[in-house]
Amino acid sequence: MAHPSKRLITALLFAAWCTGTNPVAASDTQFAVIELFTSQGCYSCPPADALLGDLIHSDRRIIGLEFHVDYWDELTYGHAGKWKDPFSDPRYTDRQRKYHGQRLSGQRGVYTPQAIINGRFATVGTNRRAIESALNDAAAQSSQMDISLRKHSDRGLTVSVNGDAKQSAAVWLMIFDHKRVTSVRNGENQGKTLTNHNVIREMKHIGNWHGQPVSVSIADIAMADDQGCAIVVQQADQGPILGATLC
Repeated sequence: MAHPSKRLITALLFAAWCTGTNPVAASDTQFAVIELFTSQGCYSCPPADALLGDLIHSDRRIIGLEFHVDYWDELTYGHAGKWKDPFSDPRYTDRQRKYHGQRLSGQRGVYTPQAIINGRFATVGTNRRAIESALNDAAAQSSQMDISLRKHSDRGLTVSVNGDAKQSAAVWLMIFDHKRVTSVRNGENQGKTLTNHNVIREMKHIGNWHGQPVSVSIADIAMADDQGCAIVVQQADQGPILGATLC
């Protein structure tokens, strides 16, 4: 399968990095968020991790996020034993299970690696064809949100959200490590050196949107130089993602 076409790339969301103190318009007419549910203890996951890295590095307008689940942490793989993923968190397992309760298009249970696009479609995380098809579908949908960011000199951030969606939505701050390289000593991937991209380290609910313009200020975002963050506006009860941007 070829890399995403220029038509796909130009159709996806322009996810702007905010600089200085000027506001940045964050939502164009389309957007695409890929959530990869993965684990370092899963033999089938490294190719999905690599695919996610390929997608997000081929065009920054694709927002890719890795959620490391914890249900592999206690599984024993013969003489190789078990491996506790250093990035796993039960909250991310709960997030994946909530998606399962939504009965998303294409979904076939809770497993790794699993890719979810815009909170609407689920597929195997290594299925490039299905993922690119879902990205094309996302690109064809008009964004329901206008998100703008204002960065403050004190490491703070103001997020302004407006849109024409009828549903209530939650505003999330997702903090992630850009890249992590890990030498795995045990478990199914024993002896491998794994590379993960945009690994979620913190997920904070920072506000709600109920159909009227809203601004949320965050006093201090504690991030290291090798970290980034994303703002995700998602329909209440973990429904479809209505808008998103990098920050």
